[in-house]
Amino acid sequence: MNAKDLSLRLQKAAEFVPQNARLADIGSDHAYLPVALMLQNKISYGIAGEVVVGPYKSAQKQVAKNGLENKIDVRLADGLEAVKLEDHVSAITICGMGGVLIRDILQRGKEKNRLSGEERLILQPNVGERQLRKWLVDEKYTITDESILEENQKVYEIIVAEKKETIPEYTEKELFFGPILLREENEVFLEKWQYKLSKSERILNSLHQSDQDVAEKIREVAQEIEWIKEVLAHAGK
Repeated sequence: MNAKDLSLRLQKAAEFVPQNARLADIGSDHAYLPVALMLQNKISYGIAGEVVVGPYKSAQKQVAKNGLENKIDVRLADGLEAVKLEDHVSAITICGMGGVLIRDILQRGKEKNRLSGEERLILQPNVGERQLRKWLVDEKYTITDESILEENQKVYEIIVAEKKETIPEYTEKELFFGPILLREENEVFLEKWQYKLSKSERILNSLHQSDQDVAEKIREVAQEIEWIKEVLAHAGK
């Protein structure tokens, strides 16, 4: 097994893992990512964390099949409870979950003293990217890199964050789009927001027809539509 056997989104996440990292992959799904990276000699040690027994056993089998039992620990644990500070983890990957769930995993990990603050976080939320970015910024992380890609007609974003000496100020608009993605404005990014614009306009229309008190929601969606139109107009120049 090598990186080519990974899905495109996991291949992209793998690119952000530092050379010789001590990696914890949370919600590891057969341990594909740590196994591929270990076989490439990209990481020096791996933890594959799983909270459900079935995937945990699948991860154990994948690690054993590749003869990596001495290099990758498969642990049955909830989120970052798979990690201890004495593991000296230098990178954490959490891929293929909602952004709110990833945020909650990180928050619980922080509360239970599982994060040293020295790790690079490589996060691939399926939805809820804005909420995840907001947590990172509130916790004094710098978003050092981002990527957006399409696979099987779904769009995925990857957010890379680390704690730095100086903390940038992010606007609400940057947290909405992603500060780095907003600067790059690549084709997948523009396609995503073109689709979201149509969706948001439909939502706004239905909100205007609602008999509930939705004034705050109307303001929020109208602001998002304005931002999206600005970004798409800028890209069209």
